[in-house]
Amino acid sequence: MNERWTPDSWKARQADQQPIYEDAAALARVEQTLSVYPPLVFAGEARRLKAQLARVANGQAFLMQGGDCAESFAEFHPNAIRDTFRVLLQMAVTLTFAGQMPVVKIARMAGQFAKPRSSPVEVQDGVELPVYRGDIVNGLEFEPASRRPDPERMVRAYNQAAATLNLLRAFAQGGYADLQQVHRWTLGFVEKSAQGKRYEALAGQIDSALAFMAACGITGETTPQIRETDVFTSHEALLLPYEQALTRVDSTTGDWYDVAAHFVWIGDRTRKIDGAHVEFCRGIKNPIGLKCGPSMSGDELIRLIDVLNPANEPGRLTLIARMGADKATEKLAPLLRRVRAEGRSVAWVSDPMHGNTIKSSTGYKTRPFERILSEVRSFFAAHAAEGTHPGGVHFEMTGQDVTECTGGAQAIDDKGLSLRYHTHCDPRLNGAQALELAFLIAEELQNRRANQAATEAA
Repeated sequence: MNERWTPDSWKARQADQQPIYEDAAALARVEQTLSVYPPLVFAGEARRLKAQLARVANGQAFLMQGGDCAESFAEFHPNAIRDTFRVLLQMAVTLTFAGQMPVVKIARMAGQFAKPRSSPVEVQDGVELPVYRGDIVNGLEFEPASRRPDPERMVRAYNQAAATLNLLRAFAQGGYADLQQVHRWTLGFVEKSAQGKRYEALAGQIDSALAFMAACGITGETTPQIRETDVFTSHEALLLPYEQALTRVDSTTGDWYDVAAHFVWIGDRTRKIDGAHVEFCRGIKNPIGLKCGPSMSGDELIRLIDVLNPANEPGRLTLIARMGADKATEKLAPLLRRVRAEGRSVAWVSDPMHGNTIKSSTGYKTRPFERILSEVRSFFAAHAAEGTHPGGVHFEMTGQDVTECTGGAQAIDDKGLSLRYHTHCDPRLNGAQALELAFLIAEELQNRRANQAATEAA
């Protein structure tokens, strides 16, 4: 692609998964309104994230990305933001302690409002309406007025994202993320679980390490990294009018940045090399992600990498594998091998959620914990076999005590899904399940460290 890029050059390409707005003038007004709103994130922050992701690509750090499948207007509450944030902190400290390497934290928050769908319509009792595409587009209620795409929802999504970001920054920089508070991060329902007990034991080890460091003069007062942390935001760059309206020129570098989030990704349904989403993302300077599903071929992947990261910059492109537990081993290894052979610099991340969605016997859409775990293990095994770095994990999770994914130590079964099934779209891990998975990933990281040490010693 040698043609000149502009923030709206995507409009000349096929744009999949976009709503049809009945009032073009209303859409234009909203786009104009958003185009003069303050940025949600800053270019310098995106560059800082890119530098951290370069360490992931080079095998020197691990990425943990997690949050809601689809943020909603109705469930917007500071307690929900706090609870999800502290589960992310718990998971990150568990992985940091086990892997003994920095963990880059990216939240699927403050912008994850739009969702791709398998069909443009939904039918109930013989009535056909536009499918629900996320609160930024239309409403969940199955009635004509709610399902009609409304561009004004983009303004509400922007305002909610701004408020969420304000709170996340306060938590990350205002003392809540202080490592000396690790015991206070446990949610009530997690505290009573087996994973809560494991976490408390880990927190005790961290306390001992911090006490030793304090005796050596290293405290939160002398070392800000102990009391503060970086948390970046991300979402799928799906609704292109919203993304374009929040794309600005950075005054320092003259480059274009999507200031709706630090990190945006292209979904498996919208990764056509000549499509609108690839066209939009190739021109912004944010670090970006690309979902890689089981239909991805090596040739296609290399072509996409070269379009999205033509300078082969470490940290620019993260490949998010979402193969499904039954295909992970077969489909991932050839891609790892091809990318390494071609000398492309990327970070590899496992998304064990999206390829493992099934319908339960009770009719609920769910994700079995064992399938999620199986794909994560296959991800690590494939990297071990190919001599590449398993760079991270990407989860849909919440701090709420939901019952949406079956299995895990809580032994949620099909009948138990109805107890607290609250998601607006896809099933999420609850805090206890997310922490359980973090411990299992920690074991994989420990095994990897042990194997590397043994290899070096030999």
